[in-house]
Amino acid sequence: MKTQLRAAATATLIMFAPVASFATNGYFSHGYGIRSQAVAGVGYALPQDGLAAATNPAGTAFVGDRLDLDATWLHTDRGASIGNYDFSGNGTKDFFMPELGYTQKLNDRLSVGLAVYGNGGMNTDYATNPFDPTGASGPAGISFKQYCVTPSVAYKLTPSQSIGIGVTFAYQTFNAKGLGLFDNPFISSAPGHVTNQGTDSATGWGLKLGWTGKVTSDITLGAAWSSKIKTSAFDKYRGLFAEGGNFDIPATYGAGIAWQATPAWTLAADWQRIEYSSFKSGGNPMQNLLAGELLGSPDGPGFGWKDVSVIKFGVVHKYNDNLTLRAGYSHCQHGIPSDQTFFNILCPGVVQDHYTLGASVKTSKSSELSVSYVHVPKESVYGKQSNPFSGYDANIHMSEELLALGFTKTF
Repeated sequence: MKTQLRAAATATLIMFAPVASFATNGYFSHGYGIRSQAVAGVGYALPQDGLAAATNPAGTAFVGDRLDLDATWLHTDRGASIGNYDFSGNGTKDFFMPELGYTQKLNDRLSVGLAVYGNGGMNTDYATNPFDPTGASGPAGISFKQYCVTPSVAYKLTPSQSIGIGVTFAYQTFNAKGLGLFDNPFISSAPGHVTNQGTDSATGWGLKLGWTGKVTSDITLGAAWSSKIKTSAFDKYRGLFAEGGNFDIPATYGAGIAWQATPAWTLAADWQRIEYSSFKSGGNPMQNLLAGELLGSPDGPGFGWKDVSVIKFGVVHKYNDNLTLRAGYSHCQHGIPSDQTFFNILCPGVVQDHYTLGASVKTSKSSELSVSYVHVPKESVYGKQSNPFSGYDANIHMSEELLALGFTKTF
């Protein structure tokens, strides 16, 4: 059965793989499903569509029989500066990410679902190499993509409370170019496996658990946990990532509340924690190199990311039977310390605030069109003792705009 699930999940992801690349809360998407995106990613206690299980598998029990398809366009501006030199990482500015959610009620208590989504991603494309401005190493950058397929089962303990479980198959790809500065035996434990090795892939499995339920007539609570996913190694880049090319997916957990203030107005909020420091390629500081730990070694340097907390607020207004309006705001802690900016030139995921809007319009009794827009203002992190190769600190920045369109069919 596991082999069959893996084959089906891989086939599904192949259709999605060529187009995904995101970086919002660190490198995780700020929300899954177009309706959640429109309320800044709120979802622990507010399931709205077939992608509910991506946040909380217990929500699968409360969204009915439906198919949700949506696609998000991401326009991003990212770059860096070192000393008096500015470097643009915008060789590619526009990316697309499709999502799919399906749920079905089996009986009054049991529901199943399938969510296909991008858990996150990173991309930079520097025409002028910030690690080698002479151009000898050519352009620089990375492409990191992460896709997830989560089948879920939810069971109603009562008509208003449910528990859920999901099993996530994760597929990720990585490609790096122009990192010749690091490709030598004094810096890497495996020279020749640091840069310009083409695209490599890795896979892994994880678990999601969740609960949601009404505690009063108008208050719903929810909580969920997603395990750390131990993935296979990027063997082609075993001289870059710690532990011989390892790049696991960190655990996340959180809780939320939704208050139906009136029949037409719902207010909701989430708190989420992402454990970026839980795997060495993510959490180890670049300064490990100065302590004699080479890139790719068991305790080699990483991106120096910290664990982050995210707070999210959303409002849903049912304007009438055919039109629903949404808005939201979220704030993410900085995950990149000022002394870790040099290596993070490759992935300057430093944005913090998301301002969101959206709407859904019924086009028939069983179909609906939705839209969401997300504005992510420019955020910068200025380096402080960040560059182990020179006295010039690295400063990094990023901003984003996201627009999503979606279609829903209910059964």
